[in-house]
Amino acid sequence: MTAEKIARANAELRSKSPLEIVKWAIAQANGRAIVSTNFRPYEAVILHLVTQVQPEIPVLWVDHGYNRPATYKHAEQVKKLLKLNIKAYIPKMTAAHYDAAFGGMPEPTPENEERIKAFSTAMKLEPFQRGMKELAPTIWLTALRKVQNPNRAGLDIVSEDKNFNSLKVSPLFYWSDADMEKYLAEHNLPNEWDYFDPAKADEKRECGLHASWGAQAVSGGAGI
Repeated sequence: MTAEKIARANAELRSKSPLEIVKWAIAQANGRAIVSTNFRPYEAVILHLVTQVQPEIPVLWVDHGYNRPATYKHAEQVKKLLKLNIKAYIPKMTAAHYDAAFGGMPEPTPENEERIKAFSTAMKLEPFQRGMKELAPTIWLTALRKVQNPNRAGLDIVSEDKNFNSLKVSPLFYWSDADMEKYLAEHNLPNEWDYFDPAKADEKRECGLHASWGAQAVSGGAGI
């Protein structure tokens, strides 16, 4: 899709509901749409939306091995509730191996920036890249929202993702936390607040999946 067509799509979709956006996205996919998740807070919203339109849609989940017990329990709960078609990908190195060999996940400090990126590349980007290659989606549905961090304010509902050569569609991009809470309540969906993403280290940092530096890591082999 050209930049002009993407701009036109964003202008048209901005007044649509998330469900209408999902329907539009899946109609563009020619049977090759996926949704990604990490089972962080509010993820049940996007998963519920997409499965209303395409129940068997592949759900790409990178299980990096550092999730907390509550997140794994939440993942199982949502998987069962929505009958998710989970496509799980794990790193080539276990969390225990990484901890022993590299000292575990680095602290989120400026001097550790390169270590954080190396951790993200090995434990998240590499398996995600593998999943994207195998599933080969034309449309990648995400739960990205503008309010999540400053890096995402420059994106929009529809954007070209050069990291993974797909059209990224974020139906919830303009929703607030209050909108998300309302949707969860209306549809009796579970939430989970004990989530922690070691590949991001903090809420203002991008792990690489949606940041420009991730493209370099992916093209470089995304390994240790």
